[in-house]
Amino acid sequence: MLILTRKLGESIAIGDNIKICVLGIHGRQVRIGIDAPPDVIVHREEIYLKVQEENRKASKSIKDDLINVVKMLKGKLQGKAALDKKPFIGYKENKPRKKRNDFNNKPRNNRKP
Repeated sequence: MLILTRKLGESIAIGDNIKICVLGIHGRQVRIGIDAPPDVIVHREEIYLKVQEENRKASKSIKDDLINVVKMLKGKLQGKAALDKKPFIGYKENKPRKKRNDFNNKPRNNRKP
């Protein structure tokens, strides 16, 4: 860790794009300003740690959700395969009935009186 001492109004440069300035000193508190490009994310440490923890929780939640979806899909696929097979139940299947006008293979309107 690099340790530097700065007075009020002095700055520290990090690379070409980041500048840290001492803006004020009030007792034990030091007020600093950070000038950085928009693609550099700057947080206070306590906020950064909370963001990291929330990201870990969300990542775990997404992983758990994905595992549950995979289990559900496996169950659906296995259920579909089970539906394709005829169930083993002791019953007779209903056979299609003949229509009334098919009696003796003669249409009704051609009968002799």
